[in-house]
Amino acid sequence: MAEFQGFLAFSPRPDLKMNWEFSVFQKLFMAGVIGLGAMMSVAAPQAFARTPPDSFADLTEKLLPAVVNISTTQTVQRRGGELDDLDPSEPLEEWFKDYERRQHEDGDDQAKPRKRKQTSLGSGFIIDKAGFIVTNNHVVENADKISVTLHDDTVLDAKLVGRDEKTDIALLKITTTRELTPVPWGNSDKVRVGDWVLAIGNPFGLGGTVTSGIISARARDISAGQYDDFFQTDAAINKGNSGGPLFNMDGEVVGINTAIFSPSGASVGVGFAAAANLVKPVLSDLKQYGRTRRGWIGVQIQSVSPEMAESIGLDKARGAMIAEVGEGGPAQKAGLSMGDIILSFDGKPVDKMRALPRIVAETPIDKTVDVVIWRKGKQMTIKAKVAELKEEAPAAAMAAVTDDKAQAEKTELAALGLTVAPVTDRLRKRYQLEDSVNGLVVLDVDDDGDAASKGIRKGDVIDEIQQMAVLSVEEAKTALEKAKQDKRKSVLLRVLSGKKIGFVGIKLAG
Repeated sequence: MAEFQGFLAFSPRPDLKMNWEFSVFQKLFMAGVIGLGAMMSVAAPQAFARTPPDSFADLTEKLLPAVVNISTTQTVQRRGGELDDLDPSEPLEEWFKDYERRQHEDGDDQAKPRKRKQTSLGSGFIIDKAGFIVTNNHVVENADKISVTLHDDTVLDAKLVGRDEKTDIALLKITTTRELTPVPWGNSDKVRVGDWVLAIGNPFGLGGTVTSGIISARARDISAGQYDDFFQTDAAINKGNSGGPLFNMDGEVVGINTAIFSPSGASVGVGFAAAANLVKPVLSDLKQYGRTRRGWIGVQIQSVSPEMAESIGLDKARGAMIAEVGEGGPAQKAGLSMGDIILSFDGKPVDKMRALPRIVAETPIDKTVDVVIWRKGKQMTIKAKVAELKEEAPAAAMAAVTDDKAQAEKTELAALGLTVAPVTDRLRKRYQLEDSVNGLVVLDVDDDGDAASKGIRKGDVIDEIQQMAVLSVEEAKTALEKAKQDKRKSVLLRVLSGKKIGFVGIKLAG
């Protein structure tokens, strides 16, 4: 089970507040201050609350046979003398330590590599009678052997069909003559905060364990990857629950238990389950191709800030701004450009930047879709053909920017809190700028200005203001003057910082 260490702040008990409120109304009613109608209007909303189930026993009995325990064996190589790096949960920890001490006393070479078997435990669930089983990738990653224990204690070897690191999902396959009990998928898009859920798994290797709770939040981004879409739940999830199912009250899988937030390593009521609708297309690809096939259009994107939205006339901060268009990619072929803001993709709204990678990834490859964008103050629709995502190239290293004390022909743009100069050969060499780079080099930044707070630094290059090219100071002043005439409170800058290009919304000073 992946863990996120931290401390949680607790709010006052809601039941105390509710009891206090009832007591106040009761006293007012008894004193004749308020009438019966007022009391009924206050109490009425409570009548629509659904009562919790009397028992989960019938549902649990139906679901338990579909949940399996997963154990893996991995060969690890360590050098002698490494006595403190053993997993505290290993039952033979002390034996290995004693063994190495004896070897040391006998004069054995402490630098000699030694191999040993390491085991780990997790959970999974059966999704069809053919023997396919879902679990987390981190449960089976680098395993030499994978074993599955069924509900009736039958132990079977499992084959890894495929795995996906980006969503932390793996698909296994077992072969048996026994009758298997699969569980159906639910529609995780219909899950609401406050819905009851059951988690079944193998915490601490104890075997089939059932816990209950509610959905505490939806669409959590826990920085596990670019496709994060997690339910937060207070159903107890612990080490060993990884890969186990999260069920709704219809016995459908709506999530795969993946991570916990905990200062102690044990459950504190903050667990995370990957949404079923994110996982299902991944499993379909793993089953058919042994790998994941994701949609791709070839753009680098960034968030849209309120200042950026205001500067270009967008009603509010939404969508994903294109910071870079890949050479020869689907986006370039479709006519998408840097500075375009993608508002919807294939009919799906892009409310936040982080939603777009998941939407594109789930789009069928070779499908032509409508991309609604905001460009230069107008909304328009462009058609783009989705391609398959290949292995990403390694990120380019950021170019070093040295401090500049040399004099240059420079101009202060007070409205931006920046001092700039046109790119020259001397500045190009000093700030390690490529020959293709043109615009205005930032030579000084007002520490108290908005540009400084947005991360603009010496050596950055500005080549657009309000989506107008600025190769000279005069062009920059013209763009700023137009923004003031249009009564803009902010302006949009395109900035090259090292090897990265992006857009920044800056509040105008004065």
